Amino acid sequence: MQERSEEQIVSRLFELENEGQADRRTELTEERFLSLIQDPDNGRAYVFMHGTDDTEGAEVPPGTEFWEYPTPDEAGRAYDQLLAESGRAGDVVEEDSDEGLGDSETGGAEVRDRYSASDEDPLVNVDDGADPELTA
Repeated sequence: MQERSEEQIVSRLFELENEGQADRRTELTEERFLSLIQDPDNGRAYVFMHGTDDTEGAEVPPGTEFWEYPTPDEAGRAYDQLLAESGRAGDVVEEDSDEGLGDSETGGAEVRDRYSASDEDPLVNVDDGADPELTA
């Protein structure tokens, strides 16, 4: 298997996290996050610490770090240690946070609700009551 660059790993970790695949995720102060992620493609486990991505994926947020482990158990112990250190420093805002997930990418067209084609929509409402396809 080809080794990934650090940029490729960070991109993959953001992708997995945004898809909700982090096993654990903690919101820290200063808009930072700590996540425990296992990549299903290679079986490797990661502890991922990063800030908020305000560039929609164009740049890696400053202070982004990751640690790679061969097993989920090892990564889990490292995550617990970093979480404990963050807790002692007063940096933990919320454990099991889903704050900001999916912010850096969109999943297609925005759907407002199932009644978004309302009576005020001129493309839905034909004022004369005739079927526009039959009057052509």
